[in-house]
Amino acid sequence: MNREKEIYKVTLVGSAANVVLTVFKFVAGIVGHSAAMTADAVHSLSDLLTDAVVLLFVRIGAKPEDGGHDYGHGKYETLATTIVGLALVAVAVGIGWKAVGSLLFWYEGGTLEAPGMLALWAALVSVALKEGVYQYTVKRGRKLNSPAVEANAWHHRSDALSSLGTLLGIGGAIVLGDRWTVLDPLAGLIVSFFILGVAWKLLKQGFDELMEASLPDEVEKEIRAVVTSFPDVRDPHHLRTRRIGSRYAIELHIRMDGTLPLAVAHARTCEIERALKARFGERTHITLHVEPRKD
Repeated sequence: MNREKEIYKVTLVGSAANVVLTVFKFVAGIVGHSAAMTADAVHSLSDLLTDAVVLLFVRIGAKPEDGGHDYGHGKYETLATTIVGLALVAVAVGIGWKAVGSLLFWYEGGTLEAPGMLALWAALVSVALKEGVYQYTVKRGRKLNSPAVEANAWHHRSDALSSLGTLLGIGGAIVLGDRWTVLDPLAGLIVSFFILGVAWKLLKQGFDELMEASLPDEVEKEIRAVVTSFPDVRDPHHLRTRRIGSRYAIELHIRMDGTLPLAVAHARTCEIERALKARFGERTHITLHVEPRKD
């Protein structure tokens, strides 16, 4: 399986859905007089932009090591995750700002136009389609071990949540009558907070990786377990781990019998590296430092 081609395929499926929804939502928002639906259309448009970011940065991140990048280009995928998170923040702020303006207008005695049935149907279609795209994208992202694809999946989920809030607001405004048209912008405001929550998770993940955060404790415990499964290896220490895009980097000191011939110690070290790569992926970067046992 060509990982880069699979990522392109997944992202293009999402892009096709975003093109359809963006056009449909803008038309429904304008014709149906729905501020929430127009804001939702802007969110779908941002999905298209982040799809482009993922396609660009995954292509760069798939490049092998070269003279200027000894550890490869995997951090570009991390950068893509961070950019998607920042895009979500911008979307959330824009939706929230517009919603607050409408709420203030209503509070001061203004009359908000009731949304039409077209906006309601657009919200229903969006919730169903974007949740389906999310489920497809997140499963493929986990299988491909791509942080950028998983981040983009959450962008699809945030769009589904946005449309769900829009659906409730529009539906409430239509069913309950003109006195409750305020539910439309109120739904937009609530949705903006949902989107901010998703953005925070993505940004934390991206910043942690860019700042060389260690792998989770459970992963480090598993690394030690793999190493100590070899009977003549002792005292794994000075473990340092990090993530480089879709792959792990592991640096570790171990102790072995100091009387072993160099060739035997080297062969054992290669076996440990193969075991770690079998568990964490062939592209795992591994550095083992061997020390003589004190006994």
